[in-house]
Amino acid sequence: MSQHRSLRAASTLGGKRNVLKRYERLELLKKTGEWAEGKRITGLRKVKPPV
Repeated sequence: MSQHRSLRAASTLGGKRNVLKRYERLELLKKTGEWAEGKRITGLRKVKPPV
């Protein structure tokens, strides 16, 4: 019988996130030059996480 997901070790549950936090998206947009200081933080476009 298999073990329930909630009982597994924390290290085995963590997978790759496909959604970035706002500060992570800002960092990526700054690197590519698509966001500059003074622009609005809300309504940022979607950014894929680095592979």
